[in-house]
Amino acid sequence: MDFTTDVKNPKRVISVFVLAMLNVSLMASLRNLPLVAEYGYSAIFYFVVVGFLFLLPSALVSAELATGWPKSGGIYIWVREAFGDRWGFFAIWMQWVHNVTWYPAILAFVATTIAYIFYPPLATNKYFVLLVVLVGFWKMTILNFLGIRTSSLVSTIGVIVGTILPGTLLILLGLTWVLLGNPMHITFSVNSFIPDFSQFNNLVFLGGLFLAFAGLEVSAGYAGEVQNPQKNFPKAIILAAIITFFLFMLGALAIGIVIPKDQISLVSGVMEALRIFLDSYNMGWLLPIMGISLIIGAVAEVNSWIIGPVKALYTTTLHGNMPPVFQYTNEKNVPVNLLLFQAIVVTIASFVFLLMPNLSSSYWILSALSTQIYLIMYIMMFLAAIRLRYVRPNVPRAYRIPHPHKGIWCVSILGIIASLFALFLVFIPPAQIYVGSLLFYESFLIIGLAVMILIPLLIHACKKPHWNLLEKKVDSLN
Repeated sequence: MDFTTDVKNPKRVISVFVLAMLNVSLMASLRNLPLVAEYGYSAIFYFVVVGFLFLLPSALVSAELATGWPKSGGIYIWVREAFGDRWGFFAIWMQWVHNVTWYPAILAFVATTIAYIFYPPLATNKYFVLLVVLVGFWKMTILNFLGIRTSSLVSTIGVIVGTILPGTLLILLGLTWVLLGNPMHITFSVNSFIPDFSQFNNLVFLGGLFLAFAGLEVSAGYAGEVQNPQKNFPKAIILAAIITFFLFMLGALAIGIVIPKDQISLVSGVMEALRIFLDSYNMGWLLPIMGISLIIGAVAEVNSWIIGPVKALYTTTLHGNMPPVFQYTNEKNVPVNLLLFQAIVVTIASFVFLLMPNLSSSYWILSALSTQIYLIMYIMMFLAAIRLRYVRPNVPRAYRIPHPHKGIWCVSILGIIASLFALFLVFIPPAQIYVGSLLFYESFLIIGLAVMILIPLLIHACKKPHWNLLEKKVDSLN
């Protein structure tokens, strides 16, 4: 009997369309657009570089691994098969824990958007932002108690209403602005296309772009609920990657066209750009509607992330990697204790908003730490893909990167080099944001990263035999 999936076998309820929309909701957050809009026309250069060096390798590797090992657990199963249980647990922990710093950042975007709609001065109020972050996250945590079907439906509707539609409108407004000959803050020329490499700290936001394109592998946590995963995973991953790439690239340009780069807010830049566009076309009445749509999209993105990594982390508890208290699931097969534990940790991390000089600096430092943690997981994934070609060559894969060895080596090494570059890049404070004390900035990132690396290794070293639920299940059957 195979116990690598959840002990309770769920009904497969996710179609290829829903899976594609889940992937888009995992990546295509409009909140990331201001990060890249800072670069103006040269943003296209960065999109192409990150798309080729990171998005493409992660999409291809995720597709191969997800179709070769389409059981719930995702990155945990992949790395476990390649390097053993300890490093599998380490990889899924890094995927999960990066959200601890990422959730407050995206919910800060929700808070400032709400303020922009109802009372703009609140958009810079740290206490208001903190309140929205905490209330919003706990409400979505409770929503996910209702199960995968409800959660995936919310995410699918949310990404269409709150990401694809407003993102498309933003792009169309930017295109109309250019065609009508309105003044622009971007110069479209060969010189402006090539980035300014003279100041290295001007490149730091590039690290945030890696985080924007991350997440394709998370949908593997839904594998147990996906219809025909061997065929649907590659289709959904490729479709989501294409949609995300063009939505990000054109949306970032639209923001850079109407807002000077030194005035772009990382938190409220999307709403500011929409306000300028809509006011100029006498369509200001549409701004609150777009604000509500953006809130729905951000909520859908958070909702997609809340349960996916937790479901994969739950798989590790069945192998005894966490105490038995985290093995409990409700009648919907949802690991509620893990969700509650996640909500408590996110609550503690959210108080960084009160420690940084302003919201943009808080947003950035949370995004920077999240990026570093996540990229370590990606390095593990790329290494696992290489090793599995040697130790599990006969496992059938519906999608396989061409050539027995050269292809997987080239694609994975490309992803590893790009990940290492971005990981160290974000240690440099961005020139565009005042982050306060340099000592606090570096200490926060170094200590935060070190702690997140040590915790899973310590937990695994202290694991007890009686934690292993699968052994108990086998013993009971015997």
